[in-house]
Amino acid sequence: MKPVIALVGRPNVGKSTLFNRMTKSRDAIVADFAGLTRDRHYGDGKLGGRDYIVIDTGGFEPDASSGIVREMAKQTRQAVAEADAIVFVVDVRAGLSAQDHDIARYLRTTGKPVVLAANKAEGMQEGPQIAEFYELGLGAPVPVSAAHGQGVRSLVEAALELLPPLPDDEDATEADARVIRLAVAGRPNVGKSTLINTWLGEERLVAFDLPGTTRDAIRVPLEHNGQVFEIIDTAGLRRKGRVFEAIEKFSVVKTLQAIAQAHVVVLLLDATQGVSDQDAHIAGYVLDSGRAVVMAVNKWDAVDDYQRQMLERSIAQRLAFLRFAPIVHISALRRQGLGPLWKAIAQAHESAFKKMTTPVLTRLIHEAVEHQAPKRSGMFRPKLRYAHQGGMNPPVVVVHGNSLEHVTDAYKRYLEGRIRDHFKLVGTPLRVEMRSSRNPFSDKDS
Repeated sequence: MKPVIALVGRPNVGKSTLFNRMTKSRDAIVADFAGLTRDRHYGDGKLGGRDYIVIDTGGFEPDASSGIVREMAKQTRQAVAEADAIVFVVDVRAGLSAQDHDIARYLRTTGKPVVLAANKAEGMQEGPQIAEFYELGLGAPVPVSAAHGQGVRSLVEAALELLPPLPDDEDATEADARVIRLAVAGRPNVGKSTLINTWLGEERLVAFDLPGTTRDAIRVPLEHNGQVFEIIDTAGLRRKGRVFEAIEKFSVVKTLQAIAQAHVVVLLLDATQGVSDQDAHIAGYVLDSGRAVVMAVNKWDAVDDYQRQMLERSIAQRLAFLRFAPIVHISALRRQGLGPLWKAIAQAHESAFKKMTTPVLTRLIHEAVEHQAPKRSGMFRPKLRYAHQGGMNPPVVVVHGNSLEHVTDAYKRYLEGRIRDHFKLVGTPLRVEMRSSRNPFSDKDS
């Protein structure tokens, strides 16, 4: 699982600026879900070879008792609960406050590893302003300037060092290699737990008619037609004895981690609710992660013909970027449509790991050019010479030639369609990359 780092601190200390630095993006928010607002945002970051998820929280007042401030405090506590490490952001220029002491006291009770980030410290690497933050009892402050990017790498390294090392992938056994990791993703209350219960043929998950009944993503082994699956319910599983604990908010972090680790994602939609912004956000993250995906429309038996037509139109419009994904209509409760769903999952997995040989890819590229040549750009017409496979899950096709930087996105989609048709790729994204050979005469005078 990707480690999760939560940014915590009082208002206006620079958490969002630091979030953008850690995710190397101004729009790194991948899941600003309804019901999870008030500045609780999620983004992906990477340092060296290590990926991580960052949570940006609102200004935190641990003792907030009413209104919007109380809601923000609740969101921050949820973020802390989801995180593997906490970055506590303080403002060096504003100095140490009573509120900083309150937050530090709360963080110590959580038992989570904490790194103290002394923000707005440009030009003051050592000095009394930073030294006073030792009072918080959270170790040495790490001076950073989120606005200027100074010290951010050291801060992330310090946070990641507090976490256990990643397991060595090479230790995986051959038996593990043939297990298909299957994530069931979707917004709360669409029937994820009911679907997995139906697959398992027993009440292994708590299916409860309240959104957010479950929180942690836990894996369940399952064998179907001789194939071993590891099912990840992204909303999580709970023992029956814990059902009546306080209902938790839907955990976005678990969904992001599960999707990133899965081979195939079943995106579960609710036929009675239509396609929401939240569905589109989750679908977008699945696409960005390059995962194979099957769309399963649950509760299909509960809608009439007119609602079905409207729903299909809504999927075509709002989830157009997943047009490669098969759509299966099911009823998890009535066990309808499960055969076609398993078949679609198997096809998506097979497509994601399809081997495509260089001679066949090169022939396909040449045939595509004969049928429709790329547009000329000024003096240059792109020349596509040969292609080879550059990766799997998702499949990547690398095309080599000259002046390929002038190949349009529309032409790339045309090539993608030809490759998809030939290899019968269903349910997986396909990435076509262009690599131009350098012209040895380009730097010489004519």
